[in-house]
Amino acid sequence: MLLNTTTPRVFIAATRQNDGKTTNSLGLLAALQARFGQVGYIKPVGQRFVEIDAEKIDEDSVLMDRVFRLNCPLVDMSPIAVEPDFTRKYLQAANYETLVKRIHKAFDRVAWEKDFVLCEGTGHAGVGSVFDLSNATVARLLGAKVVIVTRGGIGLPIDEVTLNCALFAREGVEVIGVILNKVLPEKLEYIAEFAEKGLRRKGLKLLGVVPHQPMLSFPTMDLVREDLGAKELNQTGQIHNIIEHVVIGAMGPTRASALFRPGVLLIVPADRDDIIKAAGEYLKGGGKLAGIALSDDIAPSGAVLKLTRGLPCPVLMTPLDSYMVASRVHDLIVKIRPGDTEKIRLVQDLIAKHVKLDKILEAI
Repeated sequence: MLLNTTTPRVFIAATRQNDGKTTNSLGLLAALQARFGQVGYIKPVGQRFVEIDAEKIDEDSVLMDRVFRLNCPLVDMSPIAVEPDFTRKYLQAANYETLVKRIHKAFDRVAWEKDFVLCEGTGHAGVGSVFDLSNATVARLLGAKVVIVTRGGIGLPIDEVTLNCALFAREGVEVIGVILNKVLPEKLEYIAEFAEKGLRRKGLKLLGVVPHQPMLSFPTMDLVREDLGAKELNQTGQIHNIIEHVVIGAMGPTRASALFRPGVLLIVPADRDDIIKAAGEYLKGGGKLAGIALSDDIAPSGAVLKLTRGLPCPVLMTPLDSYMVASRVHDLIVKIRPGDTEKIRLVQDLIAKHVKLDKILEAI
């Protein structure tokens, strides 16, 4: 079976995890769809997955499909999901050719009747080497040129890009340019000027400089609910509220009330009726919170349950103590989800404004 070599494609890589590869892919897909109409997406090797119809599907593939309605089976958009024992099984009995065929067949189905395909990698160029499918190898298998996404700056990003380029070059894969992500807005022009000079010395083009947007790093109540395994006590339609600040209710209600404001997640033991009632009065008076998390494995009183059911923000109940809830929220790896419409709109606007799609297409 011969791989489709006619449909234009690009492979989005990164210098490390959480540099903004999926964010840029999301924005680029929107721009490509506006330009071409029929666009496909594939994440050949995925490490974070969900189960859908008994199939393990990378969560980024689910995101792209739900946002863009790509009209392609999810199993083809995510042909290989790296389960916890995937590497061990591969090292015991390597099945490289089988995996390659799976990737090729999936790509051909994704590319069917499409005008362009965006391929998204996983982490840096070497991720997947242990089972012979590094990002560099996969890009070669797909016959794709590469765009590398890295964090904003000058010295460290160019050092890391150079290191990644070496592995792509060894596989015979062309890196067409670099997108700097999460650049401080006040340093945007300065970084763009000197990073472009530094990259040019390495034979690389600067394809975009995307300013840092703190909101994209903030978790939502839905993400917290899932991570904590928490129970939602009310139904508000606001489960995708964005959490900008965390307040632990370990003081008196007057002091706590002074800390209430939009974007706050209030974490409070479920027996602190005084603080919970203060939050209720604040909300009923027109104030806003991202949500409330009742902690410490304490059954709320009947009065508290009645109050929370009528509140306009989500109220979660978790057996974890307040400190552990706050720590988990702080340490969350925030990924954009299909329901995060505000974040998705922001990403699409950012990439359309700050990434040079024409330069990418010219190089392809």
